[in-house]
Amino acid sequence: MYLANNWKDFEIIDAGGGEKLERWGDVTLLRPDPQAVWDLENKSAAKRVQAHYIRSSKGGGYWEYAEQVPESWKIAYRDLTFIVRPTGFKHTGLFPEQAVNWDAMRDICKKAQRPLRVLNLFAYTGGATCALAAEGAEVVHVDAAKGMTAWAKDNLAASGLADRPVRFIVDDCMKFVLREQRRGREYDGILMDPPSYGRGPDGEMWKIEEGLYPLVKECVKLLSHDASFFFINSYTTGLAPTVLSDVLKCALGKRGGKIESDEVGLPITRGGLVLPCGATGRWIR
Repeated sequence: MYLANNWKDFEIIDAGGGEKLERWGDVTLLRPDPQAVWDLENKSAAKRVQAHYIRSSKGGGYWEYAEQVPESWKIAYRDLTFIVRPTGFKHTGLFPEQAVNWDAMRDICKKAQRPLRVLNLFAYTGGATCALAAEGAEVVHVDAAKGMTAWAKDNLAASGLADRPVRFIVDDCMKFVLREQRRGREYDGILMDPPSYGRGPDGEMWKIEEGLYPLVKECVKLLSHDASFFFINSYTTGLAPTVLSDVLKCALGKRGGKIESDEVGLPITRGGLVLPCGATGRWIR
């Protein structure tokens, strides 16, 4: 498992009963998590959380606040700073398990000994964008949601990286990739974190089981001859790690390099437990 175990400002205190008890800096949250099928042990602490996201029987849900919680606040990971806030969809604007991928890509950038040009697709609030920019990469950040892209710009600035060579693009990822092909653009690294379902800015429909491999095939055409990496993350789907390996083997196998995949997880402070948080596939030159 790729385990994101280097956090200091984030912690899963306990998990169980379909929920996870988290510490985000000085703020404690209780949020749903369908992977936590065992019993919650620390029930007394769960009752003292500052905010609890409660699912509605009609779909969606809402936050129930036990005490005042800031509208947003900052947490740090290594030399990066991120703005987090509770959203109406239970999320906070950051997926902490992805730190294990940020670290892996930063190591690749260091070993390259040259600035890499990287394409970040379905880039959300820019955690990976910030990590790559911190290592001197030139990043093209693409997401269909204007609000998430604005949040990513704020994260880049909060990390002291606003002057780095990052382009923020609000667009459908496949349309952007095809346009980059026509422009003759190349990238030294590509990463993507596609949702299970989604819509582009013009209503384009995305379903990962149908769209993932065609998108990967088109993305491969953008890789430079000495490209360094291609990462695929899958959080909200039932795709097994082996599926991601197979996708990369079919699309990139002729290039050589190393292909690997595994679950991504976060340690739970309650002894010995790990919360699974999807899967990642990696091609590394």
